[in-house]
Amino acid sequence: MAYKFHKRGRKEERKNQNFSSAPSFLILPLTFFLVFGLVACGGKSPPASQQNTEASSNSDSNLTFFGVTLEQADEVGRPIWKVRATRAKYTKEKEIGQAESPYGELYQDGKVVYKIKADVADIQQDGKQLFLKGKIFATDPSNGIVLQGNELEWRPQEDLLIVRNQINGTHKQLQAVAQEARVKTREQRMEFSGGVIANSTDPQMQVRTEHLIWNIKEEKLIGDRPIQIDRYKNNKISDRGKGNYAEVNLKTKIATVQKNAQLDLLDPPLQIASNSMIWNMNTETVTTNSPTRMFQRAENVTVTSNQGEMIIPRKIVYLTGNVNAVGQRRQSLRSNSLTWFLDNKLVEAQGNVTYRQVDPPLNFAGETAVGNLQTENIVVRGGSSGGRVVTEIIPQERANRR
Repeated sequence: MAYKFHKRGRKEERKNQNFSSAPSFLILPLTFFLVFGLVACGGKSPPASQQNTEASSNSDSNLTFFGVTLEQADEVGRPIWKVRATRAKYTKEKEIGQAESPYGELYQDGKVVYKIKADVADIQQDGKQLFLKGKIFATDPSNGIVLQGNELEWRPQEDLLIVRNQINGTHKQLQAVAQEARVKTREQRMEFSGGVIANSTDPQMQVRTEHLIWNIKEEKLIGDRPIQIDRYKNNKISDRGKGNYAEVNLKTKIATVQKNAQLDLLDPPLQIASNSMIWNMNTETVTTNSPTRMFQRAENVTVTSNQGEMIIPRKIVYLTGNVNAVGQRRQSLRSNSLTWFLDNKLVEAQGNVTYRQVDPPLNFAGETAVGNLQTENIVVRGGSSGGRVVTEIIPQERANRR
């Protein structure tokens, strides 16, 4: 048999009783109600020892119900949550206590936005928010996102779902762990915070930060704190990006890294640093539009410029604007633009070229230059206009003063 009760504040004892007739309705001005089925009629009474144990452990403010349903509606009568449980302990102080196998729906604007379930959970409600504590699973039926955590809080008036305490989020596009996830259901926006580690399968990468925003509809990740992005190939790290701010478009596979941006490539081994860079993981290119520094550790060559572009598969770098390349022995090559072939260790410089080396001390000036900076084998030319190469031989005393 199933009965509908309006709750009242007076303490009652109904546990371990067999009911032979329907009870009277008790009225309390609350906006929610309990629907529960009570096992009745014909059951054997427990032994005296069991009755004493249950009575001593159950105060007159605690009741156990079977087939419980918790419902809450908004001011126009639309549901904002429904939670059902096979069995629940009611306490007057908490509105409802521990529930076994609770499951239900969370609503926004009358539509289901998340489905929730747990094996066992403590449930609290006050008419404005719902709180569950236990091993909780929350699933968005519209996109398949599943959030698992140990606490869930639903604030429908704020359009806010909070899942906290060891979060594990799964989706076909992204998997993430964190301490807390905050979901704005109307905006389709999720914020992870606290030790965030997010893994994407396409592109294959891992994001580490303390705060990560996921715009689900736009398929974008936004990190507004120091962030690290590891790019994988064949399950091995191929590139690593860092910065204080980053946006990753999961659809186009383009990451924009800003504020102390840095990218470390493993093949070829090169470090790129700039205040802003665009990292296209699909075409495997890196573009910078602000002052750039590139460092090749194997040859100990550093190149700075106003902006640059790296084509990773071809191992070619294009730099423009105030280019200055410096080798291990302080030999330098300045120009308006420079093409750096990392595979064969050659550079091609164009426009206002100046080459300087320390030992032996000399300078060359011209319009173009080609050669190996590391071995100091550079050919400077005057250009197509017939300009002549200017060579300066520096006396030893003057070179020492430098």
